[in-house]
Amino acid sequence: MLIEAAALLSATSGFGFGIPCAYAVWYLAREGQIWILLGFPTYGAGPFTRIGIDTTVPLLTTFLVVCMAEVSVGWLLWQQSSAGTWVALALLPLELVFWMGFALPYGLLLGVARTILILVSLFVLKGTVA
Repeated sequence: MLIEAAALLSATSGFGFGIPCAYAVWYLAREGQIWILLGFPTYGAGPFTRIGIDTTVPLLTTFLVVCMAEVSVGWLLWQQSSAGTWVALALLPLELVFWMGFALPYGLLLGVARTILILVSLFVLKGTVA
C-alpha cells in the first residue's frame, strides 16, 4: 500500500512537471523566451536565474529526462520492483537540484512524501519491497 502511494506520487510529479516542461522546451526553442503560464514564467526566474544559470533548451531537456525517469520509477514501484525503490532514492538528489533551481516547491513536497513512504516501507515494515 505504501509503495503504491509512492508510485502514484512519482507518476504525478513526473507527468505534472514533465508535460509542461515538454511544451516549455518547444516554446523556448521556437520563441527564444520562457513560456508564461497563468502569469508565471515556467522554469525561469527561479534560483537558477538568480545565480546566473539561464534557462536553456538543454537545461529544460535534461529536466524533461528527469521527469520521464520519475514516471518510470512510478511504474517500477507500482510493479513492486526493488529497482524502483533504489532508483527513486538515487534520483532524488538530481530532482532536488531542478526543483530548487526552477523554484518548484510542489516537486519537493511530492519527492519528500515519496521518499518517506519508501523508507517506511523499507525500514519500518521490514522490506515490503526490497
